[in-house]
Amino acid sequence: MVLARVDGTVVATRKADRLEGLKLLLVRVLDPKGKPTGPSFVAADAVGAGPGEVVLCAQGSSSRLTPLTENRPVDAVIVGIVDEVEVEGAVTYAKGAA
Repeated sequence: MVLARVDGTVVATRKADRLEGLKLLLVRVLDPKGKPTGPSFVAADAVGAGPGEVVLCAQGSSSRLTPLTENRPVDAVIVGIVDEVEVEGAVTYAKGAA
């Protein structure tokens, strides 16, 4: 799993039938301190995440193991919304904190 931030939504009016009904979000990988470190990618949303939230993403074959994404052609899925990240005793991210 990776930490990521939801940067936006992806709308595809034409897509494979097995993708119908999935909310697709654009996410970007973060380091433990919340700094963007990797490329953006599209992930199916299995938990109701929204723009600006820090999330946990599963990628690869694991992304097809949620009830929502089982047997669907997805390579990444959001499996959790992060409330807090703590590194070596210091909170580096807290949901809702400025």
